[in-house]
Amino acid sequence: MTTTTARKMSLTTKIMLGMVLGVAVGLIANRIGSPFIDEQIVGGLFAMVGKMFVNALKMLVVPLVIFSLLTGVMGIGDIRVLGRVGGKSFALYILTTAIAIAIAIGIALLVGPGQGFVMEGVDASGVTAAEAPSVWEVFANIVPGNPVAAFTNGDMLQIIFYVIVVGIAAVMLGEESAGFARACEYMNELMMKVVGIVMHFAPYGVFCLIAKVFAEQGIDLFVPVLAYVATLVGSLFLHLFVTLMVILKVFSGLNPVPFMRKIRPAQLFAFSTASSNATIPVTMRCVTERMGVDNSVASFTVPFGATINMDGTAIMQGVATVFLANVYGIDLGLGGYLTVIAMAVLASIGTAGVPGVGLVMLTMVLTQVGLPVEGIALILGVDRLMDMIRTAVNITGDAVVSTIVAKSEGKMDLAVYGDPAAGDAESLGIDPAAEAALATHARPHPAE
Repeated sequence: MTTTTARKMSLTTKIMLGMVLGVAVGLIANRIGSPFIDEQIVGGLFAMVGKMFVNALKMLVVPLVIFSLLTGVMGIGDIRVLGRVGGKSFALYILTTAIAIAIAIGIALLVGPGQGFVMEGVDASGVTAAEAPSVWEVFANIVPGNPVAAFTNGDMLQIIFYVIVVGIAAVMLGEESAGFARACEYMNELMMKVVGIVMHFAPYGVFCLIAKVFAEQGIDLFVPVLAYVATLVGSLFLHLFVTLMVILKVFSGLNPVPFMRKIRPAQLFAFSTASSNATIPVTMRCVTERMGVDNSVASFTVPFGATINMDGTAIMQGVATVFLANVYGIDLGLGGYLTVIAMAVLASIGTAGVPGVGLVMLTMVLTQVGLPVEGIALILGVDRLMDMIRTAVNITGDAVVSTIVAKSEGKMDLAVYGDPAAGDAESLGIDPAAEAALATHARPHPAE
């Protein structure tokens, strides 16, 4: 009975179960505080399995983006269509980020977190200000001086730019690129199979990641900055469940309910890894297989969004800026908050989607408006857990924009979007016929 139930349980349910168990085990470990548990279980086993899982996801990102984007560009065929997809994506990503931080600042000003806050024993060591890039630097750095270095470092904007140029060149060569196109299509399908294999082990990786975070952080860190946490979480949820869903409905006319149900696996991955880039393979799978977005659109919009779409991070910057302004008794005024909005949007374009990047971006914003960077130490303790939530918001924004753009370009299968079971197949079984055919093909032929 139990075995049958386990087989019927969907991957999303398994991941959610792993997350809940991870929270429970982590809090218990935090309360016990045993050196053996802290060093060998939390810092040893959980850290090892969690890191292996995140590394497995990261291992997929660059090859998946390369072959998926090449397939997408050559599949579109028309460079003008590619330009429309890029233009729409960029405009929507900037729009959602600006709306996100404006809403966050508005809510924070109404709630007033940080008023009457007493600073006690704040450790500001290791907090350094980052220099805000100019708009010219941001756009100049999109062109890679060394494509190999861009691939090695995972510089997503540079990778996207280079791969698009190669894809356009392949389209211009016409029939000569037919073999190359077929090879890219095969590699894209192969990488999606590898994604399926990695996702099969997701519940265990998610359990270890969540258990480690809660075992190390606990919940006591929230008490001194409870108003900040409540305001930030409220703003994130408002943007996730209201703003993004309204944007989806207005620009695409689609029902947001199926969308929220189908994007859940990617949200859970984003929450557990706190990395938009690491979640790219899962987000791609959700929008293509579960929502019906054509790969020619998703291959561009998803990795592009993982790099420049920072809705959740922008919300954190808005709330944190108001919080620290109240703590230090500094009135930024309308001009100051407009500067925060502009800086957050600009910084999001040139910042990688990796864990902890929000704090780096926040130092740029605080420096620009004249707030002490040392104040970041006040929110360092809770930032890891907040980072997990805002990353889930980030990738939801990526999926919303991907869906809107695909719908507007007629590159979306509405039957898949309306099918509750679409993309739910989780079997890793090998087709015996396919296995036998491959073995026969690969076996050396006897000499004649």
